[in-house]
Amino acid sequence: MSKRNFIFLQISLLLLILIIFLVLFKLDLLPKVTRTAEDFSIKTVHSTVDFNQNGIDDYTDILIGAKADAENRPTYDGSYWVGGYPPDDIGVCTDVVWRAFRQAGYSLRDMVDEDIINRPDAYDIDVRDCDIDFRRVRNLRVFFEEHAQVLTNDTAAIHQWQPGDIVIFGSNNHIGIVSDIRNRRGQPYIIHNAGQPKREEDYLPRAEVTGHYRFDAATVTDILIPWTE
Repeated sequence: MSKRNFIFLQISLLLLILIIFLVLFKLDLLPKVTRTAEDFSIKTVHSTVDFNQNGIDDYTDILIGAKADAENRPTYDGSYWVGGYPPDDIGVCTDVVWRAFRQAGYSLRDMVDEDIINRPDAYDIDVRDCDIDFRRVRNLRVFFEEHAQVLTNDTAAIHQWQPGDIVIFGSNNHIGIVSDIRNRRGQPYIIHNAGQPKREEDYLPRAEVTGHYRFDAATVTDILIPWTE
């Protein structure tokens, strides 16, 4: 092999390594050191409510449900399903949320539908359809604006972010659940489904947060509907 060819081969290998690195970085597949709230002297907030009486508070249940969906890695598919619920191996970002609430014992589909009946003017809906309304981010924003604590959108205010919180991104483009692990700056990871390989990832630094909520059932009196199979 000539010297010129050898140098060309080395440059090509370096470029290939760089491309692989950039792809892995873009997909958030590179190993990272994660941290917890305790590393930043942040006290984890627990709900005073255990709606399904399973011995686990609501916020923790919502976190567990979201993590289960992330570990399941459903195929990204927003198709309409009669009955409202896609199978567990299919879903979009909003499906992470209702499945998280299911873990805590809530039927988010029926709760959203009841709210639409009670407050139709608040929702931009021409024809009510309980099989899809709860799977639209814009409707979940209206629901949580009314029935949840509205919290800061400032991702630098790391003490204000807690596991089980709900986060909306952009102009109703995306939604996810706050994780219990954090990056080196103390910002929490987000559990969400955009079809990406890792469903629990360091997403906040590269996203536009436009809604941040905490569902406290202790402050809700007329909209709580339990999950039924």
